[in-house]
Amino acid sequence: MSAPIRSRPEWGTIPWAPSTYGRSSLGLPLEVWRPRAECRLLVFAGIHGEEPETTYALSRALRQLAEPPEHSAVVLATNPDGLIRGTRVNARGVDLNRNFPARNWSPAPVTHRSTLEDASDIAVSPGTSAASEPEVQALLALIDELRPSAVVALHAPLACIDDPGETGLGRWLAKRSRLPLVRDVGYATPGSFGSWGKDHDRPIVTYEFPLAATEVLMREHVPVLVELLHHAGPPEE
Repeated sequence: MSAPIRSRPEWGTIPWAPSTYGRSSLGLPLEVWRPRAECRLLVFAGIHGEEPETTYALSRALRQLAEPPEHSAVVLATNPDGLIRGTRVNARGVDLNRNFPARNWSPAPVTHRSTLEDASDIAVSPGTSAASEPEVQALLALIDELRPSAVVALHAPLACIDDPGETGLGRWLAKRSRLPLVRDVGYATPGSFGSWGKDHDRPIVTYEFPLAATEVLMREHVPVLVELLHHAGPPEE
């Protein structure tokens, strides 16, 4: 069953108010749109401020729904400080996706690429200690509160569905998005959210958008997110 959609003239705003689950390093509210009933799925975007397309696409999907998701929680901006500054890191210079208290967390600086073609040579901090950052602490507390059955983290631009467990959710996302299903992204990710989830046996799927124009992403991937939020996972056959 397809998701009930608002009329196009109504897509400009989110008609339901979020709640605040914490504060960023700069004191900005960390907002979550909670489900109407038991939380089965959490979808979050914008943990890297240089990936604003994830926030835009997830917002667009939420704005299209005719009613709040029944079983899906939504966080549009896990790293609002990075989004407003246009940086991968938060305001304290920490890569939040290397700050989770996974067994493989390391205090050594981590690097990233400025484009897919460049070398990974831009050094940033993983934090002074695991879970040192308020954004990470707040997200972990939110997950502990909501206890979702699965989490989908939106990233860009590796063009894949990263699902170490090759779950039904990951397989459906790969089929629906026409992106390859992989068990890892091909390089080490110490202190990542996915590493933390694996340590705690939590089903976590990373939805990596491809490198594409914004309009292409909206056309090809927002409908997938609409279905995902409405059904809190793959639609029932």
